[in-house]
Amino acid sequence: MYDIVVIVLVGVASGTLNAIGGGGTFVALPALVAFGVPPVAANAVSRIALAPGAVASAWVARRDAAPLGGTSTRALTAVSVVGGALGAVLLLALPSESFDAALPWLLLFATLLLAFGGRLSLLIARAAGEDAVLGPRAVLAGQFVLALYGGYFGGAVGILMMALWSVGLRLDAAAGNPMRLVQLAAIYLGAGALFLFVPDVRGNLPLLLGMLAGAVAGGWAGAHLARRLSARLLKGSILTVAATTTTLYFLAA
Repeated sequence: MYDIVVIVLVGVASGTLNAIGGGGTFVALPALVAFGVPPVAANAVSRIALAPGAVASAWVARRDAAPLGGTSTRALTAVSVVGGALGAVLLLALPSESFDAALPWLLLFATLLLAFGGRLSLLIARAAGEDAVLGPRAVLAGQFVLALYGGYFGGAVGILMMALWSVGLRLDAAAGNPMRLVQLAAIYLGAGALFLFVPDVRGNLPLLLGMLAGAVAGGWAGAHLARRLSARLLKGSILTVAATTTTLYFLAA
């Protein structure tokens, strides 16, 4: 009973973080590993569990999601679903040892992106020039690459999307957040649909269902809270969790 309560709370925290600014993977993945789930299976379970929460967030934000860079929402979403599914295929096709070895470095990459992504976006924007704007094909190609990464690992993929859109389309973070939620849900659904067939996932069904229930509640509430919380305080909290998790994984490795 205690385990289920804890995993539900983990789901609530992960779903809320994903809805507000990203970082749910930093809570969900280590928690599942701590419960004894192998890293690859933990990655799959977390993606399935967080998908309904992402959908709940996207549903709340759907009316505010505006098309990007001349692309239709339908086309961008289709690319996200396909890219997420192919990323999941990569995760399942490659040896589990490859993911185990790469995991600390993936966490480090996502942590650094979380910490310095805003400054990096600004530097790239200045170097590209104020008039540089991505065309529809470039937007879709960039989204496919990000969705591929999101299907394979997913850490900070929402931050990567906002970085791409802010640099390539001059899109304000607040204006782009509704579309970020929609595309995050599409990536999670594309990957999660394939992860359902993984035996280790079905073997951890109680953890999956507990996290899923919490993530739906957190995703729904987080989408509403996103307009009220301090962005600086939220980012600091996520970054603390991310840095701690990354350090622990490197020490374990």
